[in-house]
Amino acid sequence: MAEQRVQRRLAAILAADVVGYSRLMGADEAGTRARFNAHLHELIEPAIASRQGRIVKTTGDALLIEFASVVDAVQCAVEIQRGMAERNGDEPDERRMDFRIGVNLGDVIIEGDDIHGDGVNVAARLEALADPGAVVVSGTVHEHVRGKLDFGFDDLGPQEVKNIVEPVHAYSVGMAKAATSIDEPKTPEPLTLPDKPSIAVLAFENMSGDPEQEYLADGITEDIITALSKFRWFFVTARNSTFTYKGSAIDIKQVGQELGVRYVLEGSVRKAANRIRITAQLIEAASGNHIWAERYDRELDDIFELQDEITLTIAAAVEPELAGSERHHALHKPTDNLQAWDLFHRGTAKIWKIDQKSMTEGAALMRQALAMDPNLGQAYAYLAFVNFYEIILSRTDDRDGTLQQGIANARRAIAIDRRDYTAHWALGRLHSMEGKHQSAIREMETSIDINPNFAHGYFGLATSYIHAGEPSKAIDYLDMAIRLSPNDPLLWGFFANKGIAYGILQDFDSGIEYLEEACRIPTTAFVPFTMLAALYALAGRLSDAEKSLDQARRLEPSVSMKHMREYWGTADQESFEIYFEGFRKAGLTE
Repeated sequence: MAEQRVQRRLAAILAADVVGYSRLMGADEAGTRARFNAHLHELIEPAIASRQGRIVKTTGDALLIEFASVVDAVQCAVEIQRGMAERNGDEPDERRMDFRIGVNLGDVIIEGDDIHGDGVNVAARLEALADPGAVVVSGTVHEHVRGKLDFGFDDLGPQEVKNIVEPVHAYSVGMAKAATSIDEPKTPEPLTLPDKPSIAVLAFENMSGDPEQEYLADGITEDIITALSKFRWFFVTARNSTFTYKGSAIDIKQVGQELGVRYVLEGSVRKAANRIRITAQLIEAASGNHIWAERYDRELDDIFELQDEITLTIAAAVEPELAGSERHHALHKPTDNLQAWDLFHRGTAKIWKIDQKSMTEGAALMRQALAMDPNLGQAYAYLAFVNFYEIILSRTDDRDGTLQQGIANARRAIAIDRRDYTAHWALGRLHSMEGKHQSAIREMETSIDINPNFAHGYFGLATSYIHAGEPSKAIDYLDMAIRLSPNDPLLWGFFANKGIAYGILQDFDSGIEYLEEACRIPTTAFVPFTMLAALYALAGRLSDAEKSLDQARRLEPSVSMKHMREYWGTADQESFEIYFEGFRKAGLTE
């Protein structure tokens, strides 16, 4: 008898569930079921019917819905969330019912009235990524619906999700959310100009028509930023913030306002065979006036001299009083080996993505660079950088081994170049993990003494003081990190540590304010939500504490008292006892 062929079809899948349903049922089982059914019959079913959808199944608090049209699926999801926001408007916290919704477009397997397969599984994983009252969609859905709906999308980037081999690119629908304990982001105040020449170097545009040359343009930009950062006369915005404008249409005046700088440098790189052409222009942001513009045509072997020439020309245009000796001191070529430089910048481009796959690939490129030039100390510094994040993101099974490897890499970088501020930063962060807090503080102070524009140096110094039990010393340094890199991919960490410091000082209102700010950032980790839950509980806001813990568990299902003791194990325990009291009040279990 011939094997029956599996039936499949392409479908838009909506997965939804109720946040904190077990708590609601425990408090009032009959009332919770009555409210759920009322929402289902009065709001959800009519919304599904109006978009020609079909409820595949309901399981307690969860719904699985199928649509023929992905546009209909997203519109239905938004209609449900907006409707729930209205219905929850007057409900007390202990009775409100918030949904999370995920939408995917994919192939499904048909079995009678049921459907399953990866298309359904991805929708469920996206739903788990959503905030209460929010909708998260896959990259495939975004590709099909963009430009067809009257709301926008926030890019959450690739997300590693359970039981799905490849990362899933996710987008949060930009819609009015149901009210939660964490409000919508505030409009940032305009940044005031520093009292010294301030400059942002935007990512140079790759004009070669070859995506593989992207790293070359990025590498040249990064080297110019690094060289300019070492001039104490300049305020230089961090690379992590300026690179957020990459690939976007640029309004120079707006960039100047958002980054709080007087000057903006932009340019392009075109490579053909062994020739390279770089154009650069320095612009006064407020007026749009060009201060200086130049074009350089060189053999590629002259790339290091070319970068030095551009840097000195900019310095002369912005601050003519700079002494020649100081200009010379600021310039530092990491290697004379062009292939090693090539691999190094490919590696940094990967590592700064700070996800497991990219950092692994970046570390491999650093090792290749070192095989070509064993004296390329910066490559060792970035390997130490990777070792630190392997530990902090729980990406290693051998914490102690990774810690010692990181320390060895950082020390080797410093032995090659004692003025490598990245290496001193990495060594300081790793010393904090050892519990050697004074050593960590010294390394961080060295890092920012070498490069007074290094945002992560100020961030690292602040965290070292927090771990050492001196949170009051951390706050100004965190403000400096935020000012130097206001668009940083790790901005959530800057805000979170500021909130953590205030919490240790028992200023719970300020601590909650900054931890909430951290939690609004889509790339944030589980720790800010856990720390926020503790402060909510200490402030008597137990319902908010429970919601924040739900968010933490969504990002890290294993979070527990034991987990947090290990996470903060080398920090000053007396200082952090206030948080463990909060964890217990919030209901965090062993």
